[in-house]
Amino acid sequence: MCGMKRGILYILSCFGALSSGVALANWEYSGEYTYDVSYYDNGGRTAVSLRGGASYAMAKMQNDADSVVYSFCVNSDGVFDLPGDDGECAAGFVYAGTGKLSSLGMDRLRGLNFSAGISLGWILPDHPQWRLEIGWDTFSDVDYNKTPLFSGSMALSEGYTLSNFPVGGVQSTMATDVVSVMAFYDFFDGLYKPLHQMVPYVGIGVGYGDTKTVMSLFDPTGDLAFENLKDFGQLEDGVIHFYRATTNTTNIVGVGALGISYGLNEKFFIDFGARVFYLPRVKYQLVNSDDTRRLDWFSAKNLIYANVMLGIRFEF
Repeated sequence: MCGMKRGILYILSCFGALSSGVALANWEYSGEYTYDVSYYDNGGRTAVSLRGGASYAMAKMQNDADSVVYSFCVNSDGVFDLPGDDGECAAGFVYAGTGKLSSLGMDRLRGLNFSAGISLGWILPDHPQWRLEIGWDTFSDVDYNKTPLFSGSMALSEGYTLSNFPVGGVQSTMATDVVSVMAFYDFFDGLYKPLHQMVPYVGIGVGYGDTKTVMSLFDPTGDLAFENLKDFGQLEDGVIHFYRATTNTTNIVGVGALGISYGLNEKFFIDFGARVFYLPRVKYQLVNSDDTRRLDWFSAKNLIYANVMLGIRFEF
């Protein structure tokens, strides 16, 4: 019995020593605990994304050359001709009336190009399915090279119709930059995006677009040698050699997006998506030698960039 009591006293003394040691340790190494039971992760994050891929541009081209008005003569066989330098019709021809160059049609713009973008975003606290982003997207040159530039039928003021009238040619490029604000919705439940599985998303937004067009207009047949166009080029042997013209057009841009993301870990996501950008109008203008006069020549109406891009997104 005495031995048992001594054993119990020994064990109690050991526990006492350990307790004293712990108390001493707490007193000597004061500081904050790393675990806080009051901490709550509301799902809010900052997001940075980079993307790049291919784009397809398409637009209806509109003839804006309202300032050019032709006068025509016609003979009994229905052959049309331009009046002479004195404004008179040749023998056997009668006056057929006037017609505007702007009544002729144009081919649509279609072209592949490259696109890239970067965005800074915020994932909303307590609503992590929603992302808001400020982004910049750039689209490389889209060529529009056509000969003839304008063609089709022209209705004349005296009731005649001139068919298949081709005029001029052009070599041109178009490049665009867009700064946008967008809202995205990721389709998942809970506060955290699931990892190692596809998470679809949709997005919509509005932006500000700046488009630069570079145009070289040429007229080898002299059909554009009009007095009101001579300031926009140099006249040689009855043909105007037009100046190369650069024009910037700004637009309010509508943006839509859809895609899927795949989380490799909590901070790193692979993003595969498609975006559509809508621009109401982009101008191509003639310019004089010192850029003090400009003249609308044609424009891209209802321009759409449809792009498919692969990107990465960091959330932290």
